[in-house]
Amino acid sequence: MTPEADANRVFIVEDEFMLVMLLEDLLPTLGYAVAGSAGSVEQALTDLEANEIDLAVVDVNLAGTESFPVADALRERGIPFLFTTGYGQQGMPARFADTPVLAKPYRRHDIQAALEQLQATQ
Repeated sequence: MTPEADANRVFIVEDEFMLVMLLEDLLPTLGYAVAGSAGSVEQALTDLEANEIDLAVVDVNLAGTESFPVADALRERGIPFLFTTGYGQQGMPARFADTPVLAKPYRRHDIQAALEQLQATQ
């Protein structure tokens, strides 16, 4: 299924290859376009400059490195995002207390509902 031209573009920041593949397959079926994906903080920050992004899904832990610099850059650009993590809200910096957190593992319905909520904030 090809996403519509006006579909929201979702940037995926995730280091688990299988999850990236899952999201790349799933998002278009939910009406979203994949704006790209990055598996590290450095790659994500570079890709933010090169891609048009409407929403982002950001894993908190990228191969042992916290993704908070990516979240800061998204916030500076006014791009709504959510965190994914296996650890829940624990350990999140206070500055991200209002950021949605989707607990891993998540299901299709979970990511769909979370992205719909993000869209509402645009």
